[in-house]
Amino acid sequence: MTDLTPLLPLARELIERCTDQRLTIATAESCTGGLVAGVLTEIAGSSAVVDRGMVTYSNAAKSALLGVPPDVINRHGAVSETVARAMAEGALARSTASLVVAITGIAGPGGGSPDKPVGLVHFAAAQRGGLLNHVRCVFPDGGRSAIRLAAVRQALAMLRELAG
Repeated sequence: MTDLTPLLPLARELIERCTDQRLTIATAESCTGGLVAGVLTEIAGSSAVVDRGMVTYSNAAKSALLGVPPDVINRHGAVSETVARAMAEGALARSTASLVVAITGIAGPGGGSPDKPVGLVHFAAAQRGGLLNHVRCVFPDGGRSAIRLAAVRQALAMLRELAG
């Protein structure tokens, strides 16, 4: 089980910034399985900020819930910049949130390849009406929980940057 306790101060700061600025958040999560939304909702008052969290672990869910075209997934792979960007765009289109973050990656222990190793995670974050930012990380393979925890930290940092 991933211990989110070390991330609570970051989540609290983000919730406070968003509350002050009347910003709301939606998440589109694959390899993190809802952990970003989970750590945000650990904070009292998060109901004023967190609009929704969409766990789109399967490719079918990415298409059904976020509108990621299956041919895009087939062409680029679920773990790709293109799919992360499409997930974020889908989260914006399917919510009223001010800020969104999308995460897709390989947490391991299996599933990696030389081109896409365990620890590879693509992030896309956007503010409604603003630019969509992409970050590619290859986290050290310290195990599934460590990769997921690092991914949640990166997602929170991207949202915090968007919140100012």
